[in-house]
Amino acid sequence: MADREHHYRVSVEWTGNKGSGTSGYRAYARDYVIRSGAKPVIPGSSDPSFLGDAARWNPEDLLVASAAACHKLWYLHLCADAGIVVLAYVDDAEGTMIEAQSGRFTRIVLRPRVTVRAGDDLELAARLHHAAHEQCFIANSLNFPVLCEPTFEQSPA
Repeated sequence: MADREHHYRVSVEWTGNKGSGTSGYRAYARDYVIRSGAKPVIPGSSDPSFLGDAARWNPEDLLVASAAACHKLWYLHLCADAGIVVLAYVDDAEGTMIEAQSGRFTRIVLRPRVTVRAGDDLELAARLHHAAHEQCFIANSLNFPVLCEPTFEQSPA
């Protein structure tokens, strides 16, 4: 199959000018909005540690969410193909960033809790997480480890 190129366009608009722009480090808000086509606007800011608004999404949150969502989408696809019926999926993912001279993420740990249909093969369901990780566009684009620690339960018969 030939490589296909995909393009993703977003607009990130800073909305934090309090009247004097960036006249000082504490003179402006870190608020912004993310837009893409007709999709709902995402309100963003920096992490509260960097004078941001804790009620808004920060870039670090969005990176961890992107990795978790991409893995989940591949996992659900692979389960559907393999005959594993996923009934519920919740991932309490966590990213670790160090703040040094130049901050960087050191890892993301995905912790999906997966409920599958009674009688489905739990060993296969677990193996499919590895296959999903290999397919995940986001994980394949990062320069740090993305780990997966899934747990499973089967629905009552």
